[in-house]
Amino acid sequence: MTALLLGALGLTLSLVVPGPLARARWTARAPGATVALWQSVTLAAVLCALGVVLAGPEELVRARGADQTLAVAALVAALAVAGVIVVRLLVSVGLVAYRSRVRRARHRLIADLLDRAEEHASFDAEVPAGALRVLDGGLPFAYCVPGRSPRIVLSQGTLRVLDPPQVTAVLAHERAHLRARHDVVMESFTAFYRAVPAPLRSRAPLDAVHLLLEALADDAARRRHGTEPLREALRALGGPVGAPAGDLELDGDGRDTERERRWRLDRLAPDAPGTDGRLSAAVYALAAAILVLPTVLLVVPWLGQALRTWPL
Repeated sequence: MTALLLGALGLTLSLVVPGPLARARWTARAPGATVALWQSVTLAAVLCALGVVLAGPEELVRARGADQTLAVAALVAALAVAGVIVVRLLVSVGLVAYRSRVRRARHRLIADLLDRAEEHASFDAEVPAGALRVLDGGLPFAYCVPGRSPRIVLSQGTLRVLDPPQVTAVLAHERAHLRARHDVVMESFTAFYRAVPAPLRSRAPLDAVHLLLEALADDAARRRHGTEPLREALRALGGPVGAPAGDLELDGDGRDTERERRWRLDRLAPDAPGTDGRLSAAVYALAAAILVLPTVLLVVPWLGQALRTWPL
């Protein structure tokens, strides 16, 4: 019964929950807590998969009253499958991290080579020392390249269409991404996505968490420089703004940039509700419950029974 319940919970968290949670409007009022909730949902789904692998054989052996030899074989098989799941996840994390760092190192090199240093002297004080780069081109865009030696990259088009307070707000947005290491958060979700078999995974967490991280960076920028400069900058920039370069280790990530921009503008509207502290507290509590309650209600009772039954 424990294996069936864990399996049902894992499938619910993997395939049922992501869609409604990604579409929920209240998440805009608690972006940090909602990121924690997504992390909890993702981790709990993985733990449920491990629980099914370990509990299923034990319960089957116990129900059939099998001899000790079969019980040992079931235990070894269960541990082997659980090990494969863990190794697959760790390999995915390592590959995503390695490829992201290689790509970002190449990106930093290109930005350094193409930098127009004479264009950004007046904004150097707004970014980490030596981090600002301005590239040729009329298309307005802004993004950051995370890492030990970060870069914040703007185009000449951005400096032409934005006034100094708006540029400062955009730079504060990028600094928030770098300071909070949002790239690491996205790498973790990308690694989980790649590690899970295609029939059991959803794309919704990647897109939803990306939007929420943009909201967190927006909130950090407007606390420092006010809402108006950031909103007007976002309205003026038709190209991408804000995302850490290469934050998704997926080809053709399919993000709708215009939809994202409209969502962020709605959050920055003068009459839009701000961050709700009580809602955030409730969401954090829900995230903790998703991780703790299955363990307390399902795994602990099963583990007590299994330790008395399995040949340990």
